[in-house]
This record gives sequence, C-alpha cells and structure tokens, in this order.
Amino acid sequence: MDPITLVLAIAGIVAGFGANQFITKQKLGSAEEAAEKELKKAKKEAEKQLSEAREEATKIIEEARQEDQSRRREFKDIEQRLLGREESLDKKLDDLDKRSESLRKGESEVEALKNEIRDIRGKQQEKLEKIAKLSKADAADKLLQMTERDIRNELSGLIVKLQNEAKEQAEEQAGAIIVGAMERMASEVTAERTITSVKLEDEEMKGRIIGKEGRNIQALQRATGVDIMVDDTPGYIVLSCFDPIRREVARQALEMLLKDGRVHPGRIEEVVEKAQKEVQKVVVRAGEDAAREVGIIGIPREVLELLGELKFRTSYGQNVLKHSTEMAHIAGIIAEEVGANVKVTKYAALVHDLGKALTHKMEGKHHHISGEMLRKYGAPEEVALAAEQHHDDVEATSVEAIIVRVVDAISASRPGARNISAENFAERMKDLENIANGFPGIEKSYAISAGREVRVFVRPGQIDDLSAIKLARDIATKIEASMQYPGTIKVNVIRETRAIEFAK
Repeated sequence: MDPITLVLAIAGIVAGFGANQFITKQKLGSAEEAAEKELKKAKKEAEKQLSEAREEATKIIEEARQEDQSRRREFKDIEQRLLGREESLDKKLDDLDKRSESLRKGESEVEALKNEIRDIRGKQQEKLEKIAKLSKADAADKLLQMTERDIRNELSGLIVKLQNEAKEQAEEQAGAIIVGAMERMASEVTAERTITSVKLEDEEMKGRIIGKEGRNIQALQRATGVDIMVDDTPGYIVLSCFDPIRREVARQALEMLLKDGRVHPGRIEEVVEKAQKEVQKVVVRAGEDAAREVGIIGIPREVLELLGELKFRTSYGQNVLKHSTEMAHIAGIIAEEVGANVKVTKYAALVHDLGKALTHKMEGKHHHISGEMLRKYGAPEEVALAAEQHHDDVEATSVEAIIVRVVDAISASRPGARNISAENFAERMKDLENIANGFPGIEKSYAISAGREVRVFVRPGQIDDLSAIKLARDIATKIEASMQYPGTIKVNVIRETRAIEFAK
C-alpha cells in the first residue's frame, strides 16, 4: 500500500473518530440539558404539591382544633348544667330532709299532746269518780260535756278570728282594685223619668195640637202610643208613656209639628213615620258608639239595636246605657287585675241589662231576658251566662259572672249614681230594722250608712257567739228574700256582756 494512501487512510480514520467524538459530546450535552430541565420541572411540581399538602394539612389541623374547642365548650356546658342540677337536687333533698324532720317533730309533739290529754282525762275521770261517786260511764259523759263546752267556746273564738283575718286581707286588696276602677270610670247621672215635657213658644199652638174636636191630638196619640197632656202645665205639653222609645218618637214628632206649623192627621202620620226612622238611627248609633267606646267588636246588629234602646231607659234615675258602659270599663279593669277573660267580662257587662229594653214586651226578669236574647242572636255562650247570672237568683258559674255581679252593685250603689226619694229611703230603713227585730233574742237594731248596714244588738243571755254568727246569716238571707235594693247590705250582729261592780 502506498504510504500516502496509508497516511490518508489513517488521517481519515482519525478525523472520523474525532467527528464521532464531537457529535457524541454534543448529543450528551443536549441530553444533560434536557435532563436538567426535566429535573427542575419535577422539583417545581414537587414543591407545589408539597405546599398544597402543607396548606391542606394546616387547614385540617385548624378544623380539628376548632372542633375540639367546640366539643370542649359543649362538654363544659353539660358539666355546668349537671352541676346545677346536682346542686338543685341536693337543695331539694335538704329541704325534704328538713320537712321530714319537721313532720317527725310535729308528729312526736302531737303524740305527746295526745298522751297528755289522755292523762288529764284519766285524772279528771278518777277525780269525778271519787268525788261524785259516779260510775265510769257517767264520769265519761260528764267529761265529754265539759270538753265539748270548752271546745265550743274555743271554736267560736277561732271562727271569729279567721273571719276577721280573711276580711282584712280580702277587703284590703278588693278595696284597692274597686276604688281604683271607680275613680277612673265613674260617670254622671241622668234623671229622666217616664214623662217628657215639650216647651211651647206660643200658647196658640195648643189649639192646633188639639185640633177640631180633638182629632189632631187623638191621631197623634194613636200614631205614637203616648198619652199627651196639653192643659196640665202652662207653656208645656207633657208626654207620658212607659216605653221610652215611643216617648222619644212622640217628642221628636211634636217638635217637628210645632216647628212646621201644619198640624192635621195626614201630616201627623207622615211626621211620626219620619220621627220613628230618626229615632231608629239614633238607637243603632248609640249601640255602636257604646260598643266602640268599650272596645268590643263583632256584636250582632240585633244586640246593638237593643243596647241602643237603653239610651232612653233609666233605673232609679240612672241612665241604663251609661250604667252599662261604665260597668264594662270597671269590669275590664277588675278582670285584668284578677286574671279573668277581659273581653268576655267587658262584653257581658255591656249587655247585662239588655232585657230592660224588652221588659214591657216580654214576661220575666230582665237578666233572664238578657241571656235569652243573647243566645237567640248568636252571642258567645260564656257572655250570655255571665249576663244572665249578674243577679243572685241565678248561681254564678264563672269568674267573669262574679265580676259582672260585683261591678253591677258598684255602679248602682256608688254615691250619686241613683236618685231615691226621701220617702222611699225612710221606708227602706224602717223595713231593714223591722226584719232584724223579727228574730228572737234581739234587743235593738239600727239601719245606718244610708241603708247599707244594719247593726243588731242581741241579748247575751239568749244568744251565744255561735248563734250570733248564724243569726247574722239568717237576717241577711231574709233581707235578700223580702227586699229590693241596689248594692249590698252589711248585717252586723253585736253581742256584748258587761260586768259592773262598785268598790265601797
């Protein structure tokens, strides 16, 4: 082989090897660079995942800590409640122990007292047998009589004491409630009667009212149902009728005729019909105003009409509608104080005298008529019962009925509520004294406090303390059965024994 060729071959081999080494180094460099990038990328990804894992772990730890704190608080609350209950139970057990100890002590005292009484009875029985030479049975009878007499005297004293204590406590509280209600709600008195007067501006109008041969006045009397008296009082025409609604219709019709000046039978019928419509409007408006004033809604229209008619009714000079509204206000105050149903109480007090609008048309007592009408027109049964039971002849079955009964007496008996003539007043005072004097053992009786109280002095030799209590109840029962009066009458039986001696 040619040396040049050999050299060239060797040179070619060396060059190829060098180029291969260069290419290999370049490839290795690129691979290392790619590997390094991948490594960096993996590191970043790992760091990111580690950070997220740390945050998640921190969040889980925080939630676990909060849950642990919440559970600790719950456990602490439960522990506090258990401790409170334990303390309460311990306190109740202590109270029960004290009560049982007190009961045991009381039982032992009672037993000791029984034994002492037995010993005293035995000693007294032995003394009676020795002194009176009585048999055991006779001695026992004597001892029982003595014991009964002693207990009778002690019992009468105890009854009086308990009555006085009950009266002091009840009267003080009831007095405060009632006086407060009366001071807030007392209203004025109307003194209308069964007669109404219409003033004449001109005396010549009397002739027109009478008419030819009296036909005008007769037509007016027929149309209104009212007695008309023209010549009795100068300057006035007097209308007389028991029905106040008819009397009011006649008054308005007469005033319209006097104002118009035209008076004849045809005109009279027209005017009376117009007056009837006006009075009916006044009646309905009066009932609605009363219900609105008291604050009761949902009253049937028929009941409101009957209630409005009470505007023209009076009882002992007291206007019945004003009496009813006054009662409703007072009853509401008392019901609220004692915890009764305020709405039922006020409703029943407002309509309790509803029957007075119909007593001249229906038979029966007005409170029975009130209950019947309320049921007929759909008022609540508890209201009808309370209104029906506001007088003593029907037993009160609810607190509301008792309040209505009490308030009726308050409104009727308060000073200035009713006008009573001096003759009637003196007669009632005399009747009270006569009723008391009719019982045996009475020394003297006096009606005082305007007939609100009767004081009865008894003979102490004939009436003992227990009999005095029974006598007071019997006198009160007879007064209720034989007399009519507004309010309440107090019966005070007085028994007094005086021992007088002189030292010389």
